[in-house]
Amino acid sequence: MKNLIAALAIVVGSVFGASAQGTPVATGQGGPQISIDKDVHDYGTMEKGGDPYCEFVITNTGDAPLIISNAKGSCGCTVPKCDREPIMPGKTSTMQVRYDTKRVGPINKSVTITSNATNEPTKVIRIKGLIKAAPADNTAPLNNNTSGPVDNN
Repeated sequence: MKNLIAALAIVVGSVFGASAQGTPVATGQGGPQISIDKDVHDYGTMEKGGDPYCEFVITNTGDAPLIISNAKGSCGCTVPKCDREPIMPGKTSTMQVRYDTKRVGPINKSVTITSNATNEPTKVIRIKGLIKAAPADNTAPLNNNTSGPVDNN
């Protein structure tokens, strides 16, 4: 019975922000905080081979340096690139994402950002759009040889 009461005290204490010993439990309010200007970048509709780049602005809204430890695309056609330097409180950094626009069809990919942020240590952002095939090139010369077959005898 004593063990049950002790366990209950620990659970109740942790729910209200303190452990059984009276030490405060972190509530996620301090430390680095990640904020991104948009959750989704829409490329819209573009022709094959169009501009493959888009950008996301990452802001540290916390009170300690934000460190991005990894940024990974959902496949090899989506490649994020970001600074590895810590983002100081109140400062921003730009992450560039490149999509392989030589692939015709819909775009629906994600980038997973891993950091030391206390609010979202793992943040997923998305890119979307549609790549259309380039129009056919109808400027190729036609063979207008109307002289007929050549007799080589």
